Amino acid sequence: MAQNTQKTALLMMDFQAQMLSSLEGAAPIINNAAKALAYARKNNIPVMFVRVCFRPGGPEISTKNKGFSVLGKDMWTPEFAEAWKQIHPDVAPLASEVIIDKRRVSAFAGSDLEVILRAYGIEHMVLTGFATSGVVLSTLREAADKDYQITVLHDCCGDRDEEVHRVLTTKVFTRQAEVLGVEEWTAN
Repeated sequence: MAQNTQKTALLMMDFQAQMLSSLEGAAPIINNAAKALAYARKNNIPVMFVRVCFRPGGPEISTKNKGFSVLGKDMWTPEFAEAWKQIHPDVAPLASEVIIDKRRVSAFAGSDLEVILRAYGIEHMVLTGFATSGVVLSTLREAADKDYQITVLHDCCGDRDEEVHRVLTTKVFTRQAEVLGVEEWTAN
């Protein structure tokens, strides 16, 4: 593979099939993310897949965590835990691409993302994912605090609340990131 002279990585965050199955209107987001993925691969931009997952029995799930505790620990059988980790087939990783498991909302929380980014010499992160108000927002904030250059592909992100997605991508994210559509990004 040719060298990534842009010091850029594409992060495909929480594109897990089971999570996306609950998102109305997921098809355009998945299709746009597939375009971003193809562009990154063609242009030697490393792709890193981030997924939220827990071990069987859910030992990482605290009863104090309002978001994850509603999932409960009982559902995390070995079979369910394995099925939950599966990335949507339309944006599935290649065998050579990095998969990062995280234990909380931010891609940095409970993962080795930062170690991988340093190893690749990454200075610029291009963010995609579900949900805009979850992994994208949390990762963007933490990445900005760590002084990464950030681009968000707004049409490669989705949220259950379209108004929240709109406010984040048009008013909030623009303070710390460049916000582009996939067509704009791939035209560069």
